[in-house]
Amino acid sequence: MGAGAGYRVEVVRGVDALPEGLWERLAPADDPMWSRDVLRAMEASAIGPDGYAHLVLRQDAPGETEALAVLPVSLFSRLRLDDVLGADDRRRLAPFRRLLPGLLRVPMMFCGHLLGQGHLLTDRQLPSPAIDALVGGALALARRTGLGTVVFKDFAPAELAVLRPSLAGAGFFFLPALPDTELRLGPGGFEDYLTRLPAKARRNARSKLRRAAAWPGLRTEVLEDFAHLLPEMLGLYRQVMERAEQRLDVLDADFLAAVHAGQPAGRRLVACFEGERLVAFLLCLFAGTGATGARIGLDYRIAHEAGLYHAVHHAAIRLAIDAGCTHIRFAQTAYQPKVELGCDLVEQWYAMTHLRPLRRALLRRVLPPALTAARAKALGPHAAEHLPPSSPEPKRLSRAAR
Repeated sequence: MGAGAGYRVEVVRGVDALPEGLWERLAPADDPMWSRDVLRAMEASAIGPDGYAHLVLRQDAPGETEALAVLPVSLFSRLRLDDVLGADDRRRLAPFRRLLPGLLRVPMMFCGHLLGQGHLLTDRQLPSPAIDALVGGALALARRTGLGTVVFKDFAPAELAVLRPSLAGAGFFFLPALPDTELRLGPGGFEDYLTRLPAKARRNARSKLRRAAAWPGLRTEVLEDFAHLLPEMLGLYRQVMERAEQRLDVLDADFLAAVHAGQPAGRRLVACFEGERLVAFLLCLFAGTGATGARIGLDYRIAHEAGLYHAVHHAAIRLAIDAGCTHIRFAQTAYQPKVELGCDLVEQWYAMTHLRPLRRALLRRVLPPALTAARAKALGPHAAEHLPPSSPEPKRLSRAAR
């Protein structure tokens, strides 16, 4: 693949419109959020974006063309900016939103995965001209769709490092995002997992297990068929979202129904019942040796007293261990209890720009302090101690330097 090779970017609408076998060849085999079923569920629902697309990077050669990489994108015509910045900003901006409802609506395009860690899907090392073409294709799609702000969302530092020269050259700046949470599962069963926890966390875990066991009528089940519970799940999920710091996406009944209709081996529901009443759930997804506790719902009437949060997470960990998984990931929320569960915080980054230079300069001035404050509040002082040292923002590279 020489530097002079021809590259072009094709826009494909819908995961099932991609070339046969391309998604399965390139998507992470051990990350269930990148399964075709999850992408289909997103496309079948109304969880936030107005549309989705996939940028397919192709290399043209005499008589043939080869697909080299895929980058999913989510298109928001009017994203509520206060929903992204956090609860404190939502309260401060509420008067402005009431007076001028359109003021805080921002046309925005997210590159990567709306619900999971960002990836550029490829099975090879791409040269700079290829990555330049892909970044240019993303910006061209943003121009055609009238979405001025472009964000590469939640990319791990090592993966973003490959993209950074092209992104920086195209005017992107870089911000630390909320970290992901991952529990690495060692050998043995659930008791072995508990034994490996630090002493204080182990005592807390056993205390939470006893609390749930002692709550009258409380039981936990793992379900493959949970269609009959979807209305109750949605109600519990909404209770969580009402208290959420950030609400970039809000799952709906169509999404949950589409996930349920997908591959049964790839999903299970951890469900807590008080008698016959569903009071908590954790939707668990599986792929290869990886698991994800994708979304949670809690009945806050008894959530704290009955230890519902820990009940569903402990059951999910046990389920992942029994399934032979090497790790399980959880959502970008409630960092302190997840650190107590033994989770590592996985560093992630945004790359962001605006198509108009003046607005780009404004974003670069206004967003870093707002997002940094929201991130610090979400982490809290104790969880923040478990973050790895952040990678510094790269200097912008000129075309000549590259």
